[in-house]
Amino acid sequence: MKNEVTLVKNCIATIIPAGDEITLAEGATYSIAQSLGGSVTLRDINGMYRVGDGELSALGEEIYQEVIKAREVKASEKPFGEEVVWEALRGCYDPEIPVNIVDLGLVYDLKISGDEKLKNVDIKMTLTAQGCGMGPVIADDAKTRIESLPQVDKVTVDIVWDPVWSPKMMSDEGKRALGLE
Repeated sequence: MKNEVTLVKNCIATIIPAGDEITLAEGATYSIAQSLGGSVTLRDINGMYRVGDGELSALGEEIYQEVIKAREVKASEKPFGEEVVWEALRGCYDPEIPVNIVDLGLVYDLKISGDEKLKNVDIKMTLTAQGCGMGPVIADDAKTRIESLPQVDKVTVDIVWDPVWSPKMMSDEGKRALGLE
């Protein structure tokens, strides 16, 4: 993917880490900090911005197609169960950190209930910092990914603060990705 993008139209984005909405102007140029999990994090001298699903076309056709292709949740060959849900969650990323929420150690609990055909999934997760305004965005990404699984009827994602997250909760793979191992 390109390292830089010039917006082809106005774009609503989320300011990172505040979580507030902002309109980025057509013609403005940004560096691409990351494009993981179906969103793109842009950066300029003023800060960082998350461009979500509905606004990706403002980044131009080439980038739009790359992100859409990478975002697709692949149908699992495995029977539905926790492993399939964990796989879906591995497609969710903190927009500031190029590691998925599972390997960051943000998902504390996953429960599946329901009948044979339609399942309910309940997730308890945290964030790397309590003041992070991106919590609702990250939780919504997780919910959307799980809801895309055909066997799922209802998803609840609760953000919890106990225990408080620390880097020790990261998987070995997450630590390696950030150069902490």
